[in-house]
Amino acid sequence: MSVELNHQIKGEGEPLILLHGVFGSLDNLGVVARGLQDNWQIHSLDQRNHGKSPHTDTMTYPAMAADVLAYMDAQGLDTAAILGHSMGGKVAMQLALTAPERISAIIVADISPVTYRPRQDSVLDGLKALDTAAIKSRQEADRVLSDYVEEAGVRQFLLKNLMPVPADEKDDSGARYRWRLNLPVIDRCYAHLSAAPEGEEPYRGPVLFVKGADSPYIQTKHRDTIDQLFPNAELEIIEGAGHWLHAEKPEDFIALCRRFLTGH
Repeated sequence: MSVELNHQIKGEGEPLILLHGVFGSLDNLGVVARGLQDNWQIHSLDQRNHGKSPHTDTMTYPAMAADVLAYMDAQGLDTAAILGHSMGGKVAMQLALTAPERISAIIVADISPVTYRPRQDSVLDGLKALDTAAIKSRQEADRVLSDYVEEAGVRQFLLKNLMPVPADEKDDSGARYRWRLNLPVIDRCYAHLSAAPEGEEPYRGPVLFVKGADSPYIQTKHRDTIDQLFPNAELEIIEGAGHWLHAEKPEDFIALCRRFLTGH
């Protein structure tokens, strides 16, 4: 069953839906939204179990694609272009394979349509190690997480999900913080998030894959699978960028997206 996704709409023009990655929220693609809202109507979504969207017990790519289709129906969008980063890129691919008639084009940021070995084990271990009932400050949370996640920028991104408990919702536990994302379900369903999108027929519409040159997520060995599922796919590489290419090289990323969307 689909859920009603939290969203923000900015700009005017043809609709472009933005889908964030795992542990993220619609804010993560804010720089992209701001860079493209002059020519497109940007629909930024919180995916299920993330941000301000509902928590559910399931988390598969067909289910998340159904959420986006339900959103499109609610907004009266017959078709839309989709831009997704990482997990959001797999949702974009699932949408194109599931409902190609609804998708005008997709941009896939640094992910391939393949099953990966889990890469976020240390992140999950770190998040689960944080006792939200005992944490007294974000600085304390950062110290705990630093034993699992070395990069300060990644820790800062993850800790955006640690929210103060409102005064009128505090209980006898004395907890000051709680997770905004649905960590238990993300943990339990992580194998689903590492899986490939599902489809019986290829999507023959326009597709742009954008790879960070320093990222391992799109590899040469994935090209055959990409060509089978997305025969009209293009690949662009951003030098000096890793997996977070849209944050590391925003101007380059936005320019590629603009050129692709304008051409299709």
